[in-house]
Amino acid sequence: MIRFYYNLSPNPMKVALCLEETGLAYEPIPIDTRRGEQFAETYAAINPNAKVPALVDGDATVFDSNAILLHLAEKAGAFLPHGEAARGEMLSWLMFVATGIGPFSGQCVHFRHFAPEAERTGYAAERYVFEARRHWSVLDAHLSGRSFVLAEYGIVDMAVWGWARMLPFILGEDAILEFPNVKRLLDTVSARPAAQKAESLKGRHAFKAELDDEARRFMFRSMKVI
Repeated sequence: MIRFYYNLSPNPMKVALCLEETGLAYEPIPIDTRRGEQFAETYAAINPNAKVPALVDGDATVFDSNAILLHLAEKAGAFLPHGEAARGEMLSWLMFVATGIGPFSGQCVHFRHFAPEAERTGYAAERYVFEARRHWSVLDAHLSGRSFVLAEYGIVDMAVWGWARMLPFILGEDAILEFPNVKRLLDTVSARPAAQKAESLKGRHAFKAELDDEARRFMFRSMKVI
């Protein structure tokens, strides 16, 4: 059985959605990053980058959520386009999420919510807010007149769903309204039974909620915690 190491952040949740969509049997194993479980020696042997998610599938160990999406889709023979041109488009948009949407949204969240107060304004914060908004705008424009990122529902939509759920936290309470086509996609995917099953992971484990000094040390190791 597949072992899926997760918490409830965007990257693990898009993998949870893919697992539910493919119907592959899996065991969810929580990794509480606010308790530092990602730095345990046993987990570092699975993901040396000390991040979630990660997946162990027989002899295959896969980390990075987008690599996991590809692994699962190829294993299941589903949610991938057919043909060289379509595959090129799929890889381009999947990497757009991997290298653009995800990192810039994540850094935007950090500077808006978790950075020291003095660093929540200024060049760095403005840069990440600008780039996060720009990447979501590119995706929203691409989705105009389209039901999904590609011709049919697939792993790129799953990757987008993981992050789009968090847009109010990323860019502000009304941010989702800035991107009506992204919102339409989000609503479409969220209505799928697999998405609802993925969301039910929230009730499987009580992750640490407090962002105390201990949690900050584990999550933001480059920050000095006073």
